[in-house]
Amino acid sequence: MLESVFPNKDLTKQQQAIFDQILSFTNQGLKSPQKSIFQLNGDAGTGKSVILTQLFLNIETLAKQNKTDNYFLVNHPELLKVYQENAGEFGQLRKNRFLRPTTFINRMHKNQQQADVVVIDEAHLLLSESDNYNNFTQKNQLSEIIKLSKVVILVFDAHQVLKLKSYWSDNFLKQIIPNQVNFESATLTTQMRMQAPQKVLQWINDLTDNLQITPLEQENTNYLSMNSTYDFRVYHDAEKMYQALKTKNKEVGESRIVATADYPSTLDGKKHYVNEGEFHLPWDQYNYSNTTWAQKPETINEIGSIYTVQGFDLNYVAVIIGPSIAYDKNNRIKIDIDKYEDQEAFKKRHDNDIVNLNDVKKRIILNSMNVLLKRGVKGCFVYFHDSRIFDQLKK
Repeated sequence: MLESVFPNKDLTKQQQAIFDQILSFTNQGLKSPQKSIFQLNGDAGTGKSVILTQLFLNIETLAKQNKTDNYFLVNHPELLKVYQENAGEFGQLRKNRFLRPTTFINRMHKNQQQADVVVIDEAHLLLSESDNYNNFTQKNQLSEIIKLSKVVILVFDAHQVLKLKSYWSDNFLKQIIPNQVNFESATLTTQMRMQAPQKVLQWINDLTDNLQITPLEQENTNYLSMNSTYDFRVYHDAEKMYQALKTKNKEVGESRIVATADYPSTLDGKKHYVNEGEFHLPWDQYNYSNTTWAQKPETINEIGSIYTVQGFDLNYVAVIIGPSIAYDKNNRIKIDIDKYEDQEAFKKRHDNDIVNLNDVKKRIILNSMNVLLKRGVKGCFVYFHDSRIFDQLKK
């Protein structure tokens, strides 16, 4: 389900070269009087996490010999469960070294300690301003982690920023990183999760980067397709898409349906439903167990969100793209910010680093689509609430 976070996975030639670069940088950073920061960039599914997990296994294997105090941070409760579970499979790893960023920051401040090496997966999920609800009272999590560490290795993808309170851009990131540090970066470019040809990846990128769509072929009466080895379909009926997904789930397992945050949902313990024609399913419930949402068989009967599946692999993913993505009167795809129900994502920041707030909100909506559409290893099914988009794809 998430093989990329298992520390003994084979690396590609590109991944191995970057792994060697980061490991050398880390060893040099531990000897340097200056702080050291390495930034690993890459789109969703390019294998950033597999490098981090192997790197941390290597560092922790030598921790006793080198007398280093190291931590692995991720601001995602579902991902953290997987990392902690995998740590139990390796004697060199300790579960208590895998933490949420706020836990690490508050613990280090309380004990007046400083870490040696801190690895941050999904750094685009770090809080970029204070958040009392999450017990973070300082201004910026990355700034605090840098203060509390000797070497920081962070993974960053600007296309996966999903909230204003964790708003990051390349320019904003540069402002946070101090000038007087050792700094290196590298970028992964090859898609490793999706077994998809370039034309499928390009179709998704055109949609999530520029709101452009390319016509598809009529495969049968139920859906349009790209006629490739990767099972990519666009349905005009959400219920038929769901039934096709359930068939795939019986065949290969770990196939789930997800949706953009265009349908009401609140954390009140009650079920909230997504309705599209004959399709009627509840949103995912808060997961109190140690088993991740997609690994629980019963969640084939729920709809996942970006917060449920970000960072995870699914064999097949079915994506409902809701009312916030629609055609305007000029037959162009537009974003309707007011239709996006995840108002927590748009909670206003207190600083002035966002020049055009509406543009950033639109980018967050597009980023959420990008995250959802790039979950499927073997296939991706798509349904648009606005049926005019499907009609346009037939032309």
